[in-house]
Amino acid sequence: MADAVVFDMDGVLVESEHLWEGLWSAFAAERGKQWGPEQTKSCQGMSAPEWAAFLAEFAGAGDSAEAVEHTERTVVDGMVKALDDGEIDLLPGALEMITDSAALGPIALASSAPRRVIDAVLAHHGVDHHFKATVSSAEVPRGKPSPDVYLAAAGKLGVPAADCLAVEDSSNGLRAATAAGMTVVAIPNPTYPPAEDALAGASYRAVDHADVRRYLLSQLKEGGQA
Repeated sequence: MADAVVFDMDGVLVESEHLWEGLWSAFAAERGKQWGPEQTKSCQGMSAPEWAAFLAEFAGAGDSAEAVEHTERTVVDGMVKALDDGEIDLLPGALEMITDSAALGPIALASSAPRRVIDAVLAHHGVDHHFKATVSSAEVPRGKPSPDVYLAAAGKLGVPAADCLAVEDSSNGLRAATAAGMTVVAIPNPTYPPAEDALAGASYRAVDHADVRRYLLSQLKEGGQA
């Protein structure tokens, strides 16, 4: 049985992966470069400083600290605007998954999104008070697939990683949670399907958020009924 749950955000709580891709693509296109699926795949799971450096180099924007900072700020501004414009919705069943899990044990967030986006998304949807801890991979040494962000989230909760459940949708996220030693619940992203080797580390593959919710409740509470 588990004592806590650590959630990813993009693709697990909110529908937003396509927006990140669109903003990366637009930034590159403005500089005459064509962004494609391979570039998106490379960036998924990276921390904001990591993908900003990748994008700045790819787009020919330069590799100076100022260029990378400008690249990150441009994309993050676009995400915050998308949120304000109502383009970043909670995924169906995500609210119930969050609230019911939080009623049984502490929950945390381990996201590749920068702090500004994490705080804005959780507050916008009125779920920020459910989370006992939130960590951006920009706040740890390495982004996903390294386990750093998951280990930091568990540390903030004061719960050993081995006693945490993790919910992930992407290849590098699944790899990160597995490397942290958590019990991993996969909810594969249909648009950006995770690799089989990443899925292999999951203890449970869910078909939708209601399925995730039932599994989490069964693991957080002996004999719990969804």
